[in-house]
Amino acid sequence: MNNHLFLRAITAFAFPAIAMSGCSENEEPSNEDKTDVTAGKFVIAATVTDSKGTTNLLLTAESLDKGHISLGNNNGLLNDGASQWVFHPDNYLYALTYNQGNAGTTRSYVLGDDGNISARDMEYKINRFTSYGIYEHQIISTSTGNGLSSQADKNGYLPKTLLITHLDVKEETSRQNDTFFGTYSVENYLGNGEYVTLAGVQERGSNIFCGVIPMGLSQYGAAFDNGRWIRPGYEHLVKTADGGSNSSSYKKGELQWTQYPDECWVAIFKDENLTSPKFAKTDKISYPCGRFKSQYYQTVWMTDNGDIYVFSPSYAKTMTDPKQRTKLAAGVCRIPAGEEQFDSYYCDIEALSGGRSFMRCWPAGGNRFLMLMYDRPLSEVGFTATDLAIFDADAKKLTFVNGLPSNISSIGKTIYTHNGSVYISINVTDGVPSIYNINTATAQAVKGLSIEATDITGFGYMKPLN
Repeated sequence: MNNHLFLRAITAFAFPAIAMSGCSENEEPSNEDKTDVTAGKFVIAATVTDSKGTTNLLLTAESLDKGHISLGNNNGLLNDGASQWVFHPDNYLYALTYNQGNAGTTRSYVLGDDGNISARDMEYKINRFTSYGIYEHQIISTSTGNGLSSQADKNGYLPKTLLITHLDVKEETSRQNDTFFGTYSVENYLGNGEYVTLAGVQERGSNIFCGVIPMGLSQYGAAFDNGRWIRPGYEHLVKTADGGSNSSSYKKGELQWTQYPDECWVAIFKDENLTSPKFAKTDKISYPCGRFKSQYYQTVWMTDNGDIYVFSPSYAKTMTDPKQRTKLAAGVCRIPAGEEQFDSYYCDIEALSGGRSFMRCWPAGGNRFLMLMYDRPLSEVGFTATDLAIFDADAKKLTFVNGLPSNISSIGKTIYTHNGSVYISINVTDGVPSIYNINTATAQAVKGLSIEATDITGFGYMKPLN
């Protein structure tokens, strides 16, 4: 934290603000307000960056629809920032930190009776995470990593395993899953030899729905039974040397990325342990998640009536090898309320958008969703996600949002929904970031609260615990 920026970076405001994100991608359940907003405050996470460094602030506000937070007067709470701000509906704010493949430091915050944000006592390490979500009184983050050395095959290759962190928001504790007995192995997860990772956590009743993302064959999987799981004609995809970098790095003997891009799987778990899943499968869409570097954004969402809508951006269209490139359009299918398999519902998002796909989506109230759209088809180069649209699942209609600024540099990770509106932050190339109110019936955006900062990294609504 850069305390030298404190005096000139903290904000004084007639209309304070709220920090929310969250995951991830939540970034993520939608932080929908089902109560009277006068009972609490909005909390906004913002950053101020200059030549001396970056200051991270948590601010509070009465409204998202109007006002300007300008620099001045020692208001706001300095903090160490987060990769993802997650607002739990029980009025806890968590700063999840992703740290280049290493454990990140996480802590949480609450709103006091005096209207100020304060940090809670505990600070702890969590597993590296690529996705996350909310289940009951927990925030659950997941990733896929190597199993234990005792589980290695005769070549010394390690099986891939699911790594889970459970953050109990009320008890303020953290625990990791026990991978010793191999219960969490994700090798041959779908019966085709490939390992997987999970995207998102969607609660429905006591069950959890997660997108299943096939990752290809690990060294362990590719070598199994003399290459049993390598599809005929795919042998050239097995790596002959280590290579790549960061989230795209690979090892010799690995078959990176899936051999089955034209199918979609959802895992259904009975509780937060994420074991013994049932599976729902469709071949109408590709795998269900948005992608950005190592993050896998949730695209499995429940609407108010209990239907589960499963979106796929068809990101496998970007694969280099034609055998790993999906032929399926970006689209959405459905698992009806009370059911555990897909029904006949299908909608082609690309057909509605002129061939464009999306990076991520969020439930926006009722049967509508907010879509973060790419500016061109994934088959082209240089695509960026700076457009928004409202998708009406009942009408199978996609409407691009009007009223947004023309100089958008990036769009926020979190949303807030209330009374037919969905709010999201917009960062611009010339000017200060603002939060926009989008009417989900008309797809019309109106500029609301603005912050004299470099970036709004999250926002949401909180009430005091007492």
